[in-house]
Amino acid sequence: MPIDPSKALGAELGEGKHTYTRDDVILYHLGVGAGVPATDANELEYTYEKNLKVLPSFGVIPTFSSMGGLGAVEGMDFNWAMLLHGEQDLEVHQPIPPEATITNKGKVAEIWDKGKAALVVLQVDSSDESGKPLFTNRFSLFLRGEGGFGGEAGPKAGNKAPDREPDGVIEVKTLPQQALIYRLSGDKNPLHADPEFAKMGGFDTPIIHGLCSYGVVCKAVVDEVLGGDVTKVARYQARFAGVAFPGETYRISYWKEGDKILIQANSVDRDNAPIISNAAITVRS
Repeated sequence: MPIDPSKALGAELGEGKHTYTRDDVILYHLGVGAGVPATDANELEYTYEKNLKVLPSFGVIPTFSSMGGLGAVEGMDFNWAMLLHGEQDLEVHQPIPPEATITNKGKVAEIWDKGKAALVVLQVDSSDESGKPLFTNRFSLFLRGEGGFGGEAGPKAGNKAPDREPDGVIEVKTLPQQALIYRLSGDKNPLHADPEFAKMGGFDTPIIHGLCSYGVVCKAVVDEVLGGDVTKVARYQARFAGVAFPGETYRISYWKEGDKILIQANSVDRDNAPIISNAAITVRS
């Protein structure tokens, strides 16, 4: 049996250190659309080392390599070409510094049987040099063709947008070269750069990384709803509901519900096609 929860669930992915610099942070910010307009005071706080602040969604970048250990886990034999990144959940325990050496510890936290697929949640806990928790990532991976092993289906998606008009709508236009910039932060999948590879994947042109869209949406809400204060984000959850293409405009709708901002993002260019759904930013009190 390729997916065997009795062997894989709780398996450790190892521990590793990762050092990032201010330039890495600035490159990430440019990759999610920061710097427009280039001389705007708020944009310069993302793109210039003087008074540099760190968008909370950057927390996915220093931990991305931790998923590589999944291939060595007993009971997790699957076809990597059938893997889809379904959801991302990031908890930020303290403001993210503009440069740091962090320690990442990963594990297989959850395995759910979705029938035609398996849903595997990898948890990566990251701490700073003093050992204090910095952020926790949960990557939900949808493994097509790997379900039917007899496990539970797991909880239904939360953070559903309320049945009322949004409290606000933000439109963000991406750059034609958005995916080419974002891939320099570490995800070199040719699906996001090579037109021929994209066609093999069923797309007319390369698509934007899901985690790039995740950052685009985070930045829009931080800037427009939280006054540009990156320290107000305690948690950011999102489901990748569809693809986006470089150069498209995102329509980001949000609803304020208690300490949460519920969010969804759609494509203006493709008849409101979904990009991100079931998303929420929990605001730090």
